[in-house]
Amino acid sequence: MTVAISVQRAGGPEVLQIAEVDLPAPGPGQALLEVAAAGVNFIDIYRRSGVYPVEYPYTPGHEGAGRVLAVGPGVTLVEVGDRVAWCDVPGSYAARTVGAVDRLIPVPDPVDDQQAAAFPLQGLTAHYLATDSYRIQPGDTVLIHAGAGGAGLLLTQIAKIKGATVITTVSTPAKAELSRRAGADHVLVGYDGFAGQVRDLTGGAGVQAVYDGVGKDTFDGSMDALARRGTLVLFGGSSGQVPPVDPQRLNRGGSLSLTRPTLGDFTATREELLARADDLLTWIADGRLHITVGATYPLADAGRAQEDLAARRTTGKLLLIP
Repeated sequence: MTVAISVQRAGGPEVLQIAEVDLPAPGPGQALLEVAAAGVNFIDIYRRSGVYPVEYPYTPGHEGAGRVLAVGPGVTLVEVGDRVAWCDVPGSYAARTVGAVDRLIPVPDPVDDQQAAAFPLQGLTAHYLATDSYRIQPGDTVLIHAGAGGAGLLLTQIAKIKGATVITTVSTPAKAELSRRAGADHVLVGYDGFAGQVRDLTGGAGVQAVYDGVGKDTFDGSMDALARRGTLVLFGGSSGQVPPVDPQRLNRGGSLSLTRPTLGDFTATREELLARADDLLTWIADGRLHITVGATYPLADAGRAQEDLAARRTTGKLLLIP
């Protein structure tokens, strides 16, 4: 048994109830994990509300960090006492959970538990976006929407590490200051007319890439902000999903490229997962990549954390502390 958030049906934040739930012993290829902190993400809201179907009852959460308490038969990849992080271990809104050892990321001593819990999903996402979905080159100019969000802050810093000029969009002056501190060269407050502002900042040329996690409300402007042969990387839809697109629009825009990637395809093997994580953890440890934990909540307040995230009242990463 463990203390965890248990969801019995789809619904609003009120369905996130703390309870004692059964927890199986780790089997082959698995480890029992003590959760020091769990990440709160939009996908948790989609599952809770029924947008993404799940089987009930279930415990939300797939991201976190903590320590290995026990291992299953034949496990050699981790040992009891190891500090680890993860982004795809189900049931992470809990004091303890069981996960596959080949998806666990070793955490070095210079990185604390909250940093470790806050980096996997958004950090790995930012990494593949900047290095594969569109491979940022020195001298590029890129546009990053929601620059004060968890992914936006990390992506901005990685883009600067890669040598880009970074333009971000944010919703408030306070968020603009956070984005500037992350290294953004130009910060646009508000989303109205951002494509024209981007054109002005680039002498009419547009940007080599737009990283768009907002979706429906920004998609058209993102297309209009691209330079000839530019790439629109659509990696989320916090404002809603984008309607179907006529491919001829890419032609008319200047031989544009459009991609809709997902993290699982860029961490498909353990080797790729660890290679990306190693880059991120090295940058965190040496101070080049700063992890912003926007707020922490007791496990019992998971509903409030999700409400705050959905209402965009937060910046950086939100964590639950069991």
